[in-house]
Amino acid sequence: MIRKDTWLPADGLILEPNALRAVKEQIHCLALTAGPGAGKTEMLAQRADFLLRTGICRYPKRILAISFKVDASKNLKERVQRRCGKGLTSRFDSYTFHAFAKRIIDRFRVVLTGDDALDIDYKIGNRRIIKKQIEFSDLVPLSIQILKKSCIARHAIRQTYSDVFLDEFQDCTDQQYELVKIAFQSTPIRLTAVGDTKQKIMGWAGALDGIFYTFANDFNAIPLNMYRNFRSKPILLQMQNEIIRTLDPISIMPKEQLLGHDGEIITQEFQHAQAEADYLADLIGNWIEVEKLPLSEIAILVSKQLDLYAYHLMKALELKGIPYRNEQQMQDITVEPAARLIVDYLSCLYSQRDPKAWIRLMDQLNPFADHEVQSNIQSDFQNFFKGQKEETLIAELIEWPFFGWWDFTILFLEKIGTETLIAL
Repeated sequence: MIRKDTWLPADGLILEPNALRAVKEQIHCLALTAGPGAGKTEMLAQRADFLLRTGICRYPKRILAISFKVDASKNLKERVQRRCGKGLTSRFDSYTFHAFAKRIIDRFRVVLTGDDALDIDYKIGNRRIIKKQIEFSDLVPLSIQILKKSCIARHAIRQTYSDVFLDEFQDCTDQQYELVKIAFQSTPIRLTAVGDTKQKIMGWAGALDGIFYTFANDFNAIPLNMYRNFRSKPILLQMQNEIIRTLDPISIMPKEQLLGHDGEIITQEFQHAQAEADYLADLIGNWIEVEKLPLSEIAILVSKQLDLYAYHLMKALELKGIPYRNEQQMQDITVEPAARLIVDYLSCLYSQRDPKAWIRLMDQLNPFADHEVQSNIQSDFQNFFKGQKEETLIAELIEWPFFGWWDFTILFLEKIGTETLIAL
């Protein structure tokens, strides 16, 4: 254990002012937002090191980290171990929301009664079976029910942890936030919520709008923003620092963090959009024809409303016969469940082996039928797929590998039927 005033960031890392302030906060909850590459995970790892190494999180108290995704939970645990060592990391628990909820249910399931009562050997499956099985989506609601009913369960959790980290907090749903509030609101436990409001990816799953503002109000949290991008070269950092100087002067980065001349910033001004489009189209044409730069190595980034802001550029590229792809449209299409279904089907049809695509395909064929009906549907589909697979092999011998892919897709859609597509 070391004194608080002698602690330095682990492994000699240098933190920007707001990150260092967040790491050393000993009283208040924190609502910390940052862009990609700003070191959010690193800040949490350094905070864990500070709390554990200085004894602010005093034994036997522990630190709880809750993430939205499994990989984020694992990455944070590994980062903390690199910074703190195995000894201190033994008091750091990193779970997803659902894993944390399951631990509550496993420990206090006797609180559940009636149709929600569970046997000790209960399982998680694709449908509810009284006492025997629950669905994945039941984990958080049942854990909330336990904490609402049992002061013993609430007290046990609150006595275990001195600090809670909420990673990827921009993706927090209403139920997950309710779990956080029931477990930790109006307690001395320090909560540190970290995320990027511009990277909210779980809106379709109920992620709350304005969650950081709500959290700051509910937990009297200090709002902070991290600015430094660890993926940027010094020249770019220097430019970013001038913007920070205007927007948030107390958060500017010290000069020693900005040393160096690596990186490049080139600006070009135009009178109107057409002039800009013509210039860029000529530049890209020169890269392709003279410098022989592959098309796949050229990207154009547009901050918003790509169809409007890049309209003239796309027309200019068309006039020069330069092919391009609107990635925004591609991304919008690929997140559609029906499009995902078709992509998974084609992946299975034309790949030697793609087990993940096959599992997703089987799950989506008839998601609302009972087990016996699903089994019959899947058996029938496997016979259909086997016939399609044989036809693709014949087509490959006669024509080319993907000959007739659209005809196969039409047959597939006819096979699964309109009802399944509408359900998706």
